[in-house]
Amino acid sequence: MADNLESDRLVVVFGGSGFVGRHVVRRFANRGWRVRVACRRPDLAFFLQPLGRVGQVTAVQANVRYPDSVAQALRDADAVVNLVGVLAEGGRQSFEAVHAFGAGVIARAAAAAGIRNFVHVSAIGADAASASGYASTKAKGEAAVREAIPGAIVLRPSVMFGPDDDFFNRFAGMARFMPVLPIVGGDTKFQPVFVGDVAQAVVKAVEGEAKAGATYEIGGPEVASFADLVGYCCKETERKRLVLPLGFAPGRVMALGMEIANKVSFGIVPPMLTRDQCEMLRHDNVVSQAAENEGRTLKGLGIEPESFRAIVPSYLWRYRRAGQFDRDATVS
Repeated sequence: MADNLESDRLVVVFGGSGFVGRHVVRRFANRGWRVRVACRRPDLAFFLQPLGRVGQVTAVQANVRYPDSVAQALRDADAVVNLVGVLAEGGRQSFEAVHAFGAGVIARAAAAAGIRNFVHVSAIGADAASASGYASTKAKGEAAVREAIPGAIVLRPSVMFGPDDDFFNRFAGMARFMPVLPIVGGDTKFQPVFVGDVAQAVVKAVEGEAKAGATYEIGGPEVASFADLVGYCCKETERKRLVLPLGFAPGRVMALGMEIANKVSFGIVPPMLTRDQCEMLRHDNVVSQAAENEGRTLKGLGIEPESFRAIVPSYLWRYRRAGQFDRDATVS
């Protein structure tokens, strides 16, 4: 943690109580920033306060669907980070409302407040022409941000991993009770990136170490297929499971069934796969060659990315039959 708390610097982190947010908040606190976490349920963000000194990290209520609450959250801020996003739609939390409309609300409010130091976290695969609602609205959000603040920095990470991730943990959990793991898009390539590296990139961008107005593509040091990553989960958890690749047509049928089960159960049964995710799996999720050539990557920011093989085993041990008592378990 920084020796001296530079209390004159205030960053507002929208979505700071989420998976990525907690790492971003910790990084800013360590750098001496005052951090204001803007989220829908600030009462559920108290766990962030110990990440900084007394009074350094605070949470306020803000909902991107209500511009006035966003404007209030930005009072006296020097920098803004937008991490708000959803992987699947639910209720009022639609892709359009959160990724497109919400990003525009935050950026316009920041511009109106005279804040130009703005970092927006999107996703690799953002494409306005995509048939995926997730990907197309991510692109709309980027456009809305750039329209309001042309110098804003956009970060597009690949699938992120870390102790609380929803990728490796999900498949390791499924392998505990499913003898067969059906997956769609088994050949689709991913470039898993450590959430801590993404958080470091966010802080570097806010502190002026990134090119203004640039879009950075954030990936780890290794590229692997979806099927290989699921197989890796099984190997690390010592579960002998059949990884069964499915075509996109049967995959959509399976996803539809899961979505129906989710609605019928009033959300009690979460969908492991949605039709929109099936559409996203048609395309590789890796850093482009153009970004590599132009230095718009982690290495371009001076960050040496961590391999998933070095970190994931430190938290997948709990899915083994003996958990922490497994003789090969590495408890961190």
